Amino acid sequence: VPSYSGNIEGELCTPTGAALLKYFADEFGSMPVMSSESIGYGMGTKEFERLSCVRAFLGESGTGKEKITKLECNIDDMTGEDIGFAMDMLFKEGARDVYTQSIGMKKSRPGIMLSVLCLPEDADRFAALIMKYTSTIGIRRLDLDKYLLPRNIDEVETCYGSVRVKTSEGMGVRKAKAEYDDLAKLAEENGVSLDDIREAVSKATEER
Repeated sequence: VPSYSGNIEGELCTPTGAALLKYFADEFGSMPVMSSESIGYGMGTKEFERLSCVRAFLGESGTGKEKITKLECNIDDMTGEDIGFAMDMLFKEGARDVYTQSIGMKKSRPGIMLSVLCLPEDADRFAALIMKYTSTIGIRRLDLDKYLLPRNIDEVETCYGSVRVKTSEGMGVRKAKAEYDDLAKLAEENGVSLDDIREAVSKATEER
């Protein structure tokens, strides 16, 4: 976490405030280009040479991008069960995504290309995990820019029960999708189809 000193004598950031910033912030740097939705001010009670306040912006990044790293390797000597286990462990460790593709390898062998998406700062840790759970001895790394929409998850109460709905908005579009696990659970519990639950979610959303 970067820090610096100034000419003011006194505590400008409390240990609690520093801990909260470290916990909630993904990175520290210059303010990005953004469209501000709201701005909040908090006024301090201590008297300093300059105004004692903190200002926070809530908004949408102008770029709509984040840094992501893709790790991938080719495998031709593992069973499907073993590859499935490796994928499960990588997901449990916090990988953003894990997927496989069928490929043709040298000596005319059919194989699997395993791809893992993670944050750049986690790349070394996931490379070690791939080495641990697979038979590969080499991993390719690609650092990429990823376009994404800001997302929120809301609870929608329907006549069948509660459903989580993920909404994403930005770059001129707005999308909403109910969580499949919630749909399937309520459909099974109530003895109805998935479409019945989706219709109930749509109706409840319109009434909100």
